[in-house]
Amino acid sequence: MTKVDRRIAKSQEAIKKALIELMSEKNFDDITIQDISDRANVSRGTIYLHYVDKFDLLDKLIEEHISKMGEICEAVSEAEYIEANLPWFEYLKKHYFFFSTMLASKGAPSFRKQFVEFLIEEFKNEVDTLKGKNQGLNHDIILQFIVSSYVGIVEWWIMNGMPYPPHVMAEQVGMLLERNL
Repeated sequence: MTKVDRRIAKSQEAIKKALIELMSEKNFDDITIQDISDRANVSRGTIYLHYVDKFDLLDKLIEEHISKMGEICEAVSEAEYIEANLPWFEYLKKHYFFFSTMLASKGAPSFRKQFVEFLIEEFKNEVDTLKGKNQGLNHDIILQFIVSSYVGIVEWWIMNGMPYPPHVMAEQVGMLLERNL
């Protein structure tokens, strides 16, 4: 693993933070590289050194969070649903500003699409090994049902200011998953 220069890492974090802040204030289409540059207190050249354009920046930011969620899934792959959900909801809480901005922003439909695709991959194996009451039902329909429910509950929780702590969400959602898978 190569060591990243701290100045580069600091600049990239400032750029990402600036984009999220700007997206919470206005439509993504209205944000310019100059806006990001001004907010991050870096030159436009610094932004272009790391990203092709604002779309590339947004894509990389989303990919970073999806990748982290994938790492969480790997780490808890053997756990029961309740225990497996806790790190997820803790991660969502820790990065509340990012997720609330992505879910509320009309400029970030790609986030929701990538989130759904990620969850489909994560739940696919669970659905493929169904036993009991869901056995015999169409796997595609079950998968869409589970993923849509999961995305919906995450959106509801984030957009309502996280009315319940992560451990309550993990327990409740885990129990629902156990009942349906």
